[in-house]
Amino acid sequence: MEYRKLGESDLELSVITFGSWAAGGWMWGGTERSDAVDAIKASYDLGVTSIDTAPVYGQGLSEEIVGEAIKGLPRDKVQILTKYGMRWDLEKGSLAFKSKNNDGQDIDIYKYAGKESIIEECESSLRRLGTDYIDLYQIHWPDVTTPIEESMEAVQRLIEQGKVRYAGVCNYDAEQMKTAESAIRLASNQVPYSMVNRGIEEVVVPYCLANKKAVLAYSPLERGLLTGKIKPGHHFQEGDHRAQHKYFSEDNVKRVNVFLDKLRPMALDKGASLGQLVLRWTIEKPGITVALVGARNAEQAVQNAKAVDVKLSAEELSFISRELLAIGI
Repeated sequence: MEYRKLGESDLELSVITFGSWAAGGWMWGGTERSDAVDAIKASYDLGVTSIDTAPVYGQGLSEEIVGEAIKGLPRDKVQILTKYGMRWDLEKGSLAFKSKNNDGQDIDIYKYAGKESIIEECESSLRRLGTDYIDLYQIHWPDVTTPIEESMEAVQRLIEQGKVRYAGVCNYDAEQMKTAESAIRLASNQVPYSMVNRGIEEVVVPYCLANKKAVLAYSPLERGLLTGKIKPGHHFQEGDHRAQHKYFSEDNVKRVNVFLDKLRPMALDKGASLGQLVLRWTIEKPGITVALVGARNAEQAVQNAKAVDVKLSAEELSFISRELLAIGI
């Protein structure tokens, strides 16, 4: 495994970081808890020491699964990344969207990052995770109803109390990061990034490079689309959000598969899967610190971790860029 520093902090993350949204089952058609625990443990055995989660993933279930998986591991050898600011149990802030929990019950998800709410959320996360500190605490989405400075001051208090080591943000633009830094020193920004979703290259990545902030890329496999396993006509399980997502429209799935067919010979030559090739490409991109990758069982976790063994030359990276341009991505 390879490790990289998180901005100017002394926190090092594994370049393949375990993303545990799918582990919580919510919006992914359910989960098998024991499989999710095994996936995290299998990742750790291969050097994936960093785990990203959030309270809203499974409405606490994902954090509980992470806590179960790391129980008994040396705490200083594991980096726990979690979030705040998405409430399903409090009607405050702005309504993000309506959803259903893992039991099929209707729930409303709110974006809210008021000071006292953050303090409360942190205590709940610590309890579910079975730890007394969080390595990286990140606001999940911007909250337009609360001043950014108020949210960051709450996290600063948690840092002073030793409950949080470093502060990060998710889904922030450069201006929002600047505002946050008037109240706290940020270590990172977690944003969506993949071969087919590269919007952050325009402003966010240059800003983070110039200001020495880490970029945590989530959905690098574009929710499984870039593994090559999603074909036109694919049927998703009940409750799987991908069925309605724009990237999984019939036309887009066809277009992406044309591109992936161009990469298959390269992957085959390296003895790698398409997913592994895509992950290596992701962590080779300038400004990208780590790739957050989900897995629902040990087999998937092992395949993700082994992406670090893939090597890409400058010529191969250029070839991939040309093929992306050729299909208009």
